[in-house]
Amino acid sequence: MTTNRRTLLLAAALAAPTVKTAWGQGRVTLKLGHLANEQNVWHRACLKLAEEAAALSNGRIEVQVFPNDTLGREMDLINGMQLGTADMTITGETLQNWAPLASLLAVPYAVTSIQQMDAVAGGPIGQQIAAEIVTRARVRPLGYFARGPRNLTANRAIRTPDELNGLRLRVPNVPLFVSVWQALGARPTPMAFGEVFTSLQNGTIDGQENPLALIRSANFNEVQRFVNVTEHVWSWIYVAISERRWQAMSAADREALTEAMRRTQAYERGLFTEDERNLEAELKAKGMTFVPSDQQAFAAKARPASIAGVRAEAKPLLEQMLATRA
Repeated sequence: MTTNRRTLLLAAALAAPTVKTAWGQGRVTLKLGHLANEQNVWHRACLKLAEEAAALSNGRIEVQVFPNDTLGREMDLINGMQLGTADMTITGETLQNWAPLASLLAVPYAVTSIQQMDAVAGGPIGQQIAAEIVTRARVRPLGYFARGPRNLTANRAIRTPDELNGLRLRVPNVPLFVSVWQALGARPTPMAFGEVFTSLQNGTIDGQENPLALIRSANFNEVQRFVNVTEHVWSWIYVAISERRWQAMSAADREALTEAMRRTQAYERGLFTEDERNLEAELKAKGMTFVPSDQQAFAAKARPASIAGVRAEAKPLLEQMLATRA
C-alpha cells in the first residue's frame, strides 16, 4: 500500500463518527423478552425498569421490552443468555434444569403468605438460591416479582383436605404437584393448559388449580362455581440478566441497573396488590364464590410429600423455608 493510500485511509477513519463499545461508557442496549402480554403486571413493571434504567444512567442504558414470547420462549432465552446471544428474561423454577435450588420457588405450602415470600426471596435463603443460579445457570437474578398464589377451583366448596374425596384435578406436568395432590386426597391428572376448559366442560375433570389471573383469562368462571382459597403455592419469579452481559458492563452501569430494579420491584408490588383485588372482585361479579380453606390442615398434610418431592440438594434449604412459617 502506498504512503498516499495509507494517509487517505487514516484521514477517513479520523473523520468518521466514533462508535463506542456497547459495554463501555457508551450506550448499553438490553433486550428483555418475556411470555406475558401487554396488559400483564410483569410487562408494565418491565417498562418501568426501562424508564428507571434510562434515567439513572443518563440515557446510557436502554432496556427494550418484548412481550408475548416475541424474542423466543423462556428456555430459548435462557440458553441464549448463557451463550451471550440474549440479554434478559423473566424466569423462575425453570432454572432448576441447571440450579437445583431453583426448584424451591414453587414448592406447595413451603411459603404461605406474601410476607413470608419476601422474607425468603429477599433474605439469606433467596441469596443462596440466586448465588447457585449465577454459578450453575450463568444468569444473574437482579430482583423478583410476586406471583399470584395458586387456588383450587371446583363446582363444590372444599374447606379441608378430607373434602377433596378423590377430586379429579388437572395439574401441570410437574411430578411434585402430582405427588402432593395425591397425598392431599385428590386424583391429579397432568394435562396441557389448553385442554383444561373443555375437560372441565365435559366432566373429564372436576377441578383445576391456578392463580386468579389465569382463572379469569381462561374464563374458568363459565365452568367452575367456586374458588377454594387454598393458596397452596406462593412463589416469586426473577428478572434475570445474562452473566456474560453483566460482567461486561461498567461498575456505574451495574449500579444504575441494580437501583432501577430495586425501584421496579417496589413498583411491581403495588401493581400486583391492586391486580389481585381487582381479579377477585371481577371473578365474584362473574358468579364465582370464594371459599376460605383450612390452609393449616392442607399444609400439614402436604408437608411430607413436599419434602420428599424435592431433590436432595434442596432439602436442607426447604427445611429452613418451612421453619420461617413459625
